[in-house]
Amino acid sequence: MEWGDSIWSAFALVFLIEGLVPFISPAGWRRMFGQLTHLRDGQIRFFALLSIAAGVLMLSIG
Repeated sequence: MEWGDSIWSAFALVFLIEGLVPFISPAGWRRMFGQLTHLRDGQIRFFALLSIAAGVLMLSIG
């Protein structure tokens, strides 16, 4: 598999996973999104950093 194919597969998986929660529970997704709007910028950046670190760790393990 080429690098370009891997990127498209990764994007496809992101879209698939991101679409599952609003599809399964639209009200829960709306409630969760509403709570996210009340977070401070530093809190959002912290969770984003955790997400980036988890992704890098998973890529380095795999």
